[in-house]
Amino acid sequence: MVSNAPSTNDSLVGKRIVLGVCGGISAYKAIEVCRRLVDAGAHVVPIMTKSAERFVGKVTFSALASEPVHTSMWDDWGGPIPHTKLGQEADLILVCPATARVIGSYASGISDDLLTNSLIATKAPVIVCPAMHTEMWEHPAVSDNIAVLRRRGVHIVEPEAGRLAGGDIGHGRLAEPSTVIESARRVLGGSAAADSGTVELPDMTGLRVVVTAGGTREPIDPIRFVGNRSTGKQGYAFAEIAARAGAQVDLITTVAIPVPSGVNAVAVTTAAEMHQATSERATGADIVVMAAAVADFRPIDPPDHKIKKRNGVPIIEFERTVDILADLGSRKPAHQQLVGFAAETDELIANAAAKLESKGADFIVANDVSAAGVGFGHDTNAVTVLARDGSRDSLALASKHDIARAVLTTVMAARSTTS
Repeated sequence: MVSNAPSTNDSLVGKRIVLGVCGGISAYKAIEVCRRLVDAGAHVVPIMTKSAERFVGKVTFSALASEPVHTSMWDDWGGPIPHTKLGQEADLILVCPATARVIGSYASGISDDLLTNSLIATKAPVIVCPAMHTEMWEHPAVSDNIAVLRRRGVHIVEPEAGRLAGGDIGHGRLAEPSTVIESARRVLGGSAAADSGTVELPDMTGLRVVVTAGGTREPIDPIRFVGNRSTGKQGYAFAEIAARAGAQVDLITTVAIPVPSGVNAVAVTTAAEMHQATSERATGADIVVMAAAVADFRPIDPPDHKIKKRNGVPIIEFERTVDILADLGSRKPAHQQLVGFAAETDELIANAAAKLESKGADFIVANDVSAAGVGFGHDTNAVTVLARDGSRDSLALASKHDIARAVLTTVMAARSTTS
C-alpha cells in the first residue's frame, strides 16, 4: 500500500507558514506553492493583498490552505491584534510572489497592510520571492531594497529569466514552485545552505572586483566551436552580490543574460579575449573571482570558411590556451585576493589542492559537477572552499547567490586579517 502521508523527516511537517500573496500575474503559481506546502504537512496561513485579489480568488486559497484567507487588519478577523499575531505565531513567512511595492515597504519598515504588518512583527525567518518585469527588477531602487533585505538575513529566491506578462522575455519571472518549496525546506531544516542565507553581506564599499563568467568558445570554423556547459550563473551571482555589497564590479562574460544592476559587463567569446579583458582590469582590482570555465585547448589556425563534410572527416589540431588563473597568480599585487574555481568529476579535494598550489591563488572554490544539483546549468551549487592558509570550508547545496555570498564573506574575512 502506498501512503500519501507526508514524511515525518520533512522539515515542513507541522510548521506554521504564513504565505503572503501579492498582486502580480504570477500569483497563480502561489496556488501550487500553497498546495505543495499543505501536502508536505505544513499548516498554511494565507494572506492576500488587495491587489492579489485582482489576479486570483480568495476562495481558491481558502479551499487549499489550512485556514481561510486573511486580507485585512479590520474586516475579516475575529481575534485580537491580527497585525502582530500572525507574524508572532509563524515558523516562516513566505512571500510569493513579492512585488516591488511590498519589497519596498518591507525594506523601509512601512506597515501599510496586513502582510507588511506581519512581516515587520515577526521574528521568524522570511523568504521573499520577487516577480516583476525586467526593468523593474533591475531598477536601482529595487536592487537597493533587495540588498537591504539580504543584509538583514531575509532569504531571497531569485527570479528567473523567461516569458513575462505581455509577451516580454527577460529576467524577473517568479521561480518555479519546486524551487520555492525547496528553499522553504532548507530554511526550516536549518541546513548549512539555509545558514548561508542568513549571513549579512560583507561591506565591500569602495573595493574594485573583477568577475569572469560563462564558458569560452574556441572556433573550429566560422560556424562551429569547441565549448563547454557553463551557463555563467555562478559568475553572475558573484557579480550581483559584490555590487550589492558596495563594490565596483567588472564582469567579463561570454553569455548573453541580463546583467545585474550596477555591474559593468564586458562581452568576450574566446579564452584569448577573456585573458586580455581580465588582465586589463585585474591589475587595479582588490578581488578577482575567476568563475568562468575557460577552454584549456583551442584549434590551431581555424579556416575562415565553413568546413564541408563532402571533404571527409577533418583533422583538427589543438594547442594550449593561456592559463589565465596562473598568469594572474604569477603577478598578483600584494593587496589582491585571487579566487579560482575547480570543476571536477573525481578526486575533488586532491585536484583542487593541487590547483591552489600551482596557480598562485588565495582560494580555490571546488565543486563536483557530477553531483545532483551542482555546477553547470543549475540554480544551486555545493562547494568546498580551499584557502592558502590550509583551511577548508564546505558549503552544502544552496542557491548560487547564497554560495557567492558565503565565499565573498570568507574572502573579506581574510582581507581583514592581512590588511
